[in-house]
Amino acid sequence: MKTSSYLLKAGVDYPTNWDEFVDWFHDEQSCTSYLYALRWPNGFICPSCSSHQSPYQLSNGKLKCHACRFQCSVTSSTLFDKTRTPMKSWFAAVWFITNQKNGVSALGVQRLLGLGSYQTAWSLMHKLRYAMVDPERDKLSGIVEVDETLIGGVIPKSSIKNQQGKRKAIVLVAVELLSPSGFGRIRLRQVESATKEHIHQFIQDVIEPGSTICSDGSQAYKQIDKKGYKHNRMVHLGSSVPAHETMAGVHRVSSLCKRWLLGTYQGAVKAKQLDYYLDEFTFRFNRRKSDSRGLLFYRLLEQAVRSKPITYQSIKNR
Repeated sequence: MKTSSYLLKAGVDYPTNWDEFVDWFHDEQSCTSYLYALRWPNGFICPSCSSHQSPYQLSNGKLKCHACRFQCSVTSSTLFDKTRTPMKSWFAAVWFITNQKNGVSALGVQRLLGLGSYQTAWSLMHKLRYAMVDPERDKLSGIVEVDETLIGGVIPKSSIKNQQGKRKAIVLVAVELLSPSGFGRIRLRQVESATKEHIHQFIQDVIEPGSTICSDGSQAYKQIDKKGYKHNRMVHLGSSVPAHETMAGVHRVSSLCKRWLLGTYQGAVKAKQLDYYLDEFTFRFNRRKSDSRGLLFYRLLEQAVRSKPITYQSIKNR
């Protein structure tokens, strides 16, 4: 279970600025100790037998359970499992990512950390994006706008032969509406097609039953009220009021997401990895009002030690 933000103190549980960051995480041991506290805040728990006894500290840096003799490390079965990148570099990447308003590209991380290859930086960035999804996050609730958008540039007919496998991606968008005005949290998901099945599944996965769904006049949203939701259907065809005014939330978020992809990554995003970028945008948008960058650093590392390992090949072939 996550530690409440109200119980965390700046300068005690997480660094407040770059000087503190450098002072706290000056070597591999300090990074490992910090991860240990994040993974086992109430003391060591054996991944094999769930024993709470303090483990043996082995010379190779591993921990050995008193009860079942199982050996593990602080990073085993986490996002950092079997990594050959120093933890200092991981920590610096997390700090840099969470402290940049618009994010950073893999090339920027490679240059900043002096990594030997672009592939290492690319893999590191995608692994951190994977960790940005909190499995314990609450569903959206209240009044929620839902719509579809297309992400991807125009493909000229003259160059179709050289653009095989490239197409516009269909992304479903859900945005909480706040009273009297403003937007709350968002959810994004890439789907194969904007069919009734995909849209209904998306709504059920990310929105709390009993909430009010605001959608356009598409037939794909019909009968969503039979699944425990209230439905406010707005038909835009033939209306004198444009869609971006009646459903400002989803249109604003869609526009911001596309501008972010173009501005930070120059649109060099493949459909296979688009979901990772959508996760990053969601992470940033939902924490846009946070006054503490150090707390974002803490949260991302906290989610990283709770995330299952993911390999370069699984990211590449997603």
